[in-house]
Amino acid sequence: MTTAAADPADEPAAPPHPEQDGTGEKPRRARGEQTRQLILETALRLFRERGFTETTMRAIAKEAGVAVGNAYYYFDSKEHLIQGFYDRNQLAHRVAAEPVLANEKDFAARLRGVLHAGIDVNEPYHSFAATFFKSAAEPSSPLSPFSRESSPAREAAIAIFRDVVDGSSAKLDPELRKELPELLWLSWMGVVLFWVYDRSPDQRRTRRLIDGIVPLVDRLVGLSRLRVLRPALRQVLALIDSIRRD
Repeated sequence: MTTAAADPADEPAAPPHPEQDGTGEKPRRARGEQTRQLILETALRLFRERGFTETTMRAIAKEAGVAVGNAYYYFDSKEHLIQGFYDRNQLAHRVAAEPVLANEKDFAARLRGVLHAGIDVNEPYHSFAATFFKSAAEPSSPLSPFSRESSPAREAAIAIFRDVVDGSSAKLDPELRKELPELLWLSWMGVVLFWVYDRSPDQRRTRRLIDGIVPLVDRLVGLSRLRVLRPALRQVLALIDSIRRD
């Protein structure tokens, strides 16, 4: 990412690392990552306190104690800050889901644990989620989970659901196994949309939704191996593939 608005030299120089040849390259890189995370954390806090629309890059820079140019050096816009949030959010989701993925083999238990872990990770940001979702819902927005800009976070999310499938003891139709991770991610997007507008205490309705749909998904996955249903399954998968290619 590059812009003409900032110069990383605005930051104080890091002292040479004793294991370096005096260039201090590794400490500077670490210091730059610290600054990037500081700006991101500050932005997320201000989004919660003031709302996404009302928070400006100038306000974020001032609150973080960095020059406006430096804020733009690390993030081209508020939208890129949200992309940074998406990326970090997926890493946090992976960490939160790791215990269930490591210890459960049952497909339903793995899926339920991963979905609840996702809600746990997102919970601190519920207060402003609806604000930036209005922008994310716009098809041309870079905040859209289907946008090119969101592809790293999207692929990371699909990879979590691929682990749900591949590490389970479920017996799946081979073609469904290939497509199921992305279908589960699409279902997760539906759960997130429900969660965004869930005003029940601690979003309890979203938790009940997860607990209700997982057994249904588990049953449908199990039925996929029935010979009588294979023609219908092939039609559904072919339709999904044609829509993706169009």
